[in-house]
Amino acid sequence: MTLRRLGAAVALTTAAALTLAGCATAVASPGSSTDPSGTDASTATSVADFGTFADLEAAAKAEGALNVIALPRDWANYGEIIDLFTSRYPEIAVQEQSPDVSSAEEIQAAKTNQGLDTAPDVFDIGLTVALQNTDVFAPYKVQTWDDIPDALKESTGLFVGDYGGYMSVGYDSSRFPEPAEITDLLGSEYKGSVAINGDPTQAGAAFAAVGLATVQNGGTLDDFQPGIDFFADLQKAGNLLKVDVTTGTISSGETPVVFDWDYLNATHASTNPDWKVKVFAGTGYAGYYNQAINKDAPHPAAARLWQEFLYSDEVQNLWLKGGARPARMEAMTTAGTIDADLAAALPAAPATTVVPTEEQSTAAGTLLGEKWASAVQ
Repeated sequence: MTLRRLGAAVALTTAAALTLAGCATAVASPGSSTDPSGTDASTATSVADFGTFADLEAAAKAEGALNVIALPRDWANYGEIIDLFTSRYPEIAVQEQSPDVSSAEEIQAAKTNQGLDTAPDVFDIGLTVALQNTDVFAPYKVQTWDDIPDALKESTGLFVGDYGGYMSVGYDSSRFPEPAEITDLLGSEYKGSVAINGDPTQAGAAFAAVGLATVQNGGTLDDFQPGIDFFADLQKAGNLLKVDVTTGTISSGETPVVFDWDYLNATHASTNPDWKVKVFAGTGYAGYYNQAINKDAPHPAAARLWQEFLYSDEVQNLWLKGGARPARMEAMTTAGTIDADLAAALPAAPATTVVPTEEQSTAAGTLLGEKWASAVQ
């Protein structure tokens, strides 16, 4: 688990330009690849543009590589997902680049490496970053497009929700009592112990933590001020721990109480049997991340094959195995293709769930940009 997910702020910048690992070389026609059948893969908006799915597979194999970025192997079961793709398509070398960078840095990497064979082919990003960067994406609709709820996809396929969950608090139960309410974290027993997964002006998970604090403290997603006030109070109480959360900091006990997505918090129970996950009663905060294809992808057919792979029944169930709720979950439940045991093992959903709209997300990002730093300094 890392703070890689940048998805919340309206004005997002990267301190330094990213140059991806490896020996970058210029490609003759960046973002354009002609498959064996003569199709320009960079303009394909569905499998039909290749002819058949087998034609898409052939085109991707001919390219021979796929560059993914910002996919930690312990994030929503991505390690198993990548390994399955590699075993299924050994002709396609998967380059796992910069797994711990943020969503905004994914976009910066695409711009910095434009025209090079090291540019990312695909993105997995927070909603706000997706909304701000649609000019970087290529539209594409996977074969299972109709199974994806309209609320989770841009109508032309520029970006599509992939998996999500609920904001939660993970904690070491051998050191702390279960917080019945979010305000319990203001108590003295939590001094110097409560961390959030990143900076909410940059990290999607941290942004969601402020959103959860907002709705748990009587506010609405129209105004994140109650959430900012909660974390200001947490800072004043000496309880806010300003440490970047990683799997290592949790394993070592350095960050013993963590705001993060439930599926990420849940992964730590495998290494710490005392690690518990709390999804607060009342109003819960939900969110999905999104897939998108780089319009200048150096391997455009492989990028599209990767999308088809991710939205298949098999891989949707692998995200579920990672504790996340896949975008096609409702349709797969109806069709009987969901892994029922894995679905039953998910934490209970809050009685009421909120998800910010584009307008709410934008307004919240602006407010956080103006007030967060001074609130927690």
